[in-house]
Amino acid sequence: MPPVEKAPRAWQRMLSGRRLDLLDPSPLDVEISDIAQGLARVARWNGQTRGDHAFSVAQHSLMVEEIVGRLTSAPAQTLQLALLHDAPEYVIGDMISPFKSVVGGGYKTVEARLEAAIHIRFGLPPTTPKTIKTLIKRADQIAAYFEATELAGFDDKEARAFFGAPRGITRDMLDVAPRPAAEVEKMFIARFEAIELLRHPGNP
Repeated sequence: MPPVEKAPRAWQRMLSGRRLDLLDPSPLDVEISDIAQGLARVARWNGQTRGDHAFSVAQHSLMVEEIVGRLTSAPAQTLQLALLHDAPEYVIGDMISPFKSVVGGGYKTVEARLEAAIHIRFGLPPTTPKTIKTLIKRADQIAAYFEATELAGFDDKEARAFFGAPRGITRDMLDVAPRPAAEVEKMFIARFEAIELLRHPGNP
């Protein structure tokens, strides 16, 4: 008889000790410490940014959440959805837009399953409501504009062509200086916990 082929491993072991299955992720295997750890070490722009440190997805997520708060008096749940809008990238990494256009949309299925598991773990809607998604997308584009012009070598005209004008937000409102991964990891967890206190003020 031919040897039985083993199925390829589809789970990743996290530093928390959890084993997260990428094909069938369980909310029980999602920990904010793992998300913060991973996102703080995933570089935006494939690492092609100025500065002594990579500009991480965690720092980008913090900026997007801040922009959402500046654009509108959003409730705490919306702020948490904004902070976690790229959370699946702690597992799958940050694929730049040009690469996404090359590989097609197959990765989106895995991304959607991870997002749903993450949201359920923290008591959020499995799928971000459309109006909130639109708001977060706007904030994401504004963040990308400032990252592009401040860090990634884009001029203003080029950045506006790809990401639009950053209406309502000015450079002096944001901290775009890349920070060390360990520092950003702590910042991400601290902000997550602060928003959770706003969402659940009666909890200790």
